[in-house]
Amino acid sequence: MPEPKHQIRALYTAATVTVYQAYAPEIGLPAVRDGRFPAAWKRERMTWIKPSFLWMMYRCGWASKEDQETVLAVEITREGFEWALRNACLAHYEHGLHPDRATWKRQLKQAPARVQWDPERGLHLQPLPHRSLQLGLTGEAAERYAEEWIVSINDVTALAHAVHAQVKDGALDAARQLLPAELPYPSGDTLLNHLRD
Repeated sequence: MPEPKHQIRALYTAATVTVYQAYAPEIGLPAVRDGRFPAAWKRERMTWIKPSFLWMMYRCGWASKEDQETVLAVEITREGFEWALRNACLAHYEHGLHPDRATWKRQLKQAPARVQWDPERGLHLQPLPHRSLQLGLTGEAAERYAEEWIVSINDVTALAHAVHAQVKDGALDAARQLLPAELPYPSGDTLLNHLRD
């Protein structure tokens, strides 16, 4: 049975959800050490968080791209994550969802978060038919993320390299066993209704 197109899949507990980001070591390593982002992390810029480990691997090239060599698993409160989703706007205009393009542009400008649905990725980083959530945080959302929502920050760069090594060896079952256990996130209908493209 095919996966639903708009479904958040994530590693989560009763209170937290894990999202991924990749940074240069001078940001990533102090963040892991201190459990918060260092001063070099620019909170006035939009920051994108991703609940999909494999989409993060696609984005950072298995932690090989410049300034993305340190992969972080950031555990945040579900309360914060859901606040961001409720206050998010879809990153592109969608006829039938938004009354008109001008209304969407106004919503996008005012929203502290934005959502993109990009093709989920497989172990070979090939696109899959269903989508993966990317959640962009700016303004109030980025501030809350940095100051209130973070429960823990872990360096998962070694995991990225280990999964990639298994994939390169053709040991896909072994690679799958290393992956974080991402399950459908209990978002209900209301959390995503304004974010479906």
